[in-house]
Amino acid sequence: MDRAPGLSVRLKLTLSYAGFLMIAGALLLATVWVFLLRDVAVVSSRPGEFVPIRSIILQSYAPATAAVLALLLVFGLLGGWILAGRMLAPLTHITHATRLATNGSLSHRIRLPGRKDEFRELADAFDGMLAQLEAHVAEQQRFAANASHELRTPLAITKTLIDVARADPHHDTGQLIDRLHTVNNRAIDLTEALLLLSRADQRSFTREPVDLSLLAEEATETLLPLAEKQGVTIETHGDTTAPTIGSPTLLLQLTTNLVHNAIVHNLPEQGSVWVDTSVRGKTVVLTVENTGEKLTPQRVSTLTEPCQRGTERIHTDHAGVGLGLAIVKTITHAHDGTLTLTPRSAGGLRITVELPAIPPHTGR
Repeated sequence: MDRAPGLSVRLKLTLSYAGFLMIAGALLLATVWVFLLRDVAVVSSRPGEFVPIRSIILQSYAPATAAVLALLLVFGLLGGWILAGRMLAPLTHITHATRLATNGSLSHRIRLPGRKDEFRELADAFDGMLAQLEAHVAEQQRFAANASHELRTPLAITKTLIDVARADPHHDTGQLIDRLHTVNNRAIDLTEALLLLSRADQRSFTREPVDLSLLAEEATETLLPLAEKQGVTIETHGDTTAPTIGSPTLLLQLTTNLVHNAIVHNLPEQGSVWVDTSVRGKTVVLTVENTGEKLTPQRVSTLTEPCQRGTERIHTDHAGVGLGLAIVKTITHAHDGTLTLTPRSAGGLRITVELPAIPPHTGR
């Protein structure tokens, strides 16, 4: 925003200091005049002639008063300028850091030394904001790079298949169509996942009472054929009702993604998945655990980033798009919840989603 130039804060504070000092000095001198000289009598300078003492004192008092006020003015301006500069010095560092951030540098930190005061609170809050922005931008850059790579893969495969078909007119058309259909479905799934991720991140959905336990049952029943095909057993247990508030569609997507991930990231055979819902005070908890390879805490911390995969899947016909847990994380945060990923000591992963609960009589 373009603004007309004005006085600096330092100059305004200097003028304020000097003005208050002048007013205080003038009041003090006026008090001396009023209370010390108002009852002074007159004296005789010659026989038969009387002159008021206050007139004599005033003649000598007025120049001294003017000199004192002038001295106070100079002292107020000089001292005010120095004091204002020292008081506003932290603001200069904050302004410099703000300009660096405006130019795209998010790694700079103010880190004001000294004890806590208003300026240092502002500087610490600004440093925290910069840290969050830097992490968010880095995550978005990784997301853009990974999503571009994921989108480029099906397009490159499609181009290769078409080039092969052009070079060999006698190529099996049916096989080509089937492979193109598979690749195209993967590209569509990825695009829909990206749209869902954006929608959840913007919180552009209607909230209504939802029973998380029913959504867990629905997701489990939907994915039961996949689990049977992969040789994975699913066990569900927990409270009969787990009422929360949010988007039924997004929360069903969250639950489905968790159960689907638990199935496809599992042991090659005789794997297990446990789904549990419960109510803990004012919180609704959904927990999904599975068997699988052992994961390090460092590896687990990256699983919610877009297009990240934890381990090799037990089959390649359910490769997914690498956005399952990223979508879960976004939906959870959009519903003011928390997502926790913990590696199991025996192998596999425990994922816990905590959402705000609502009373059971309003949850239906």
